[in-house]
Amino acid sequence: MKTNDTPLLQLKNLTTVFPTKRGLVTAVNQVNLRVAPGEILGIVGESGCGKSTVLLSILRLIARPGRIAEGEIIFRGQNLRRLPKNEMRSIRGKEIAMIFQDPLSTLNPVFPVGEQIREALRLHGIMNRGRAALPWPFDGAQRAREKKRVLEVMAEVGIPAPEARYRAYPHEFSGGMQQRALIAIGLACEPAILLADEPTTALDVTIQAQIIELMRRINQRHGTSILLVTHNLGLAAEFCHNVAVMYAGRIVERGPVDQVIQDPKHPYTQGLLACLPRLTTKTQKIDPIPGNVPDLADLPPGCAFAARCPLVRNDCWQADLRLRAVTPGHYARCILYEGGERYTSEEIRDQRLEITG
Repeated sequence: MKTNDTPLLQLKNLTTVFPTKRGLVTAVNQVNLRVAPGEILGIVGESGCGKSTVLLSILRLIARPGRIAEGEIIFRGQNLRRLPKNEMRSIRGKEIAMIFQDPLSTLNPVFPVGEQIREALRLHGIMNRGRAALPWPFDGAQRAREKKRVLEVMAEVGIPAPEARYRAYPHEFSGGMQQRALIAIGLACEPAILLADEPTTALDVTIQAQIIELMRRINQRHGTSILLVTHNLGLAAEFCHNVAVMYAGRIVERGPVDQVIQDPKHPYTQGLLACLPRLTTKTQKIDPIPGNVPDLADLPPGCAFAARCPLVRNDCWQADLRLRAVTPGHYARCILYEGGERYTSEEIRDQRLEITG
């Protein structure tokens, strides 16, 4: 994929915090990302590392007392943090849409699915551009235009017999169809970017593949950028152009997905890949990462992965690490690269095996 020099969306030092009784939890810590027009960028990492909080921060949907403490969210050249609430509402769903993780808890159980898709159109006046607006219940022509668009979107996302399913309720849809309905809501206003939060969670493998293929078609057909959150590196490898690996609120590695998967530079990324099952041999076992993600209210100084890293050095506990370019376009936040050294993934793996046995 050729990336545009001007990003559609850019995060600069984004930091999101949550005050708690135990202290200030820094869920997102100095995150820098950019998404080009038409790009599919994946954010991967274990549960609790801050992936979903990044998406909610972009839309300014952080629940109080949480807040965005620092940074900029630049979308089409404007900082979303500085927009008045009414202008931000006009962007949510219309220009930046989100597909939430659990469709059953996201869809309203008492409204037909078709009406919920149409609600997105009505809120943003998509089908009434250039026309004198009448009070919504009395504008039959507008309602007809909205319904026509809803049926088009339902058909595009693969909901069979859209006319018949228009009045169906969420509980009458299967899990895969509910996820398609959520994608239809997100796609209805033809946004520039979709934020997808674990869109294949709780779906069987066949349905997962169908949902990913659907999102790929949306990207190719409309040029829609996609920011995908997932804990599944295999899914990211299959679907994304670029990937950012997140740990304890920070990006620890990012780059083209082929480079990150085939030649991972950060020991955490290496550990994630070692957790994936292999089908090449009957005897190879999964090698889990020992320990747990650190308490975000009490992060250790230096590298947050140090306590779990098989290659830890004394300096890891004090160093204030930055993302360093290890190859063109490929960055890692690790003391292994602070002095300009260049390690291959095989060299890191060999060191890891020597230590862990």
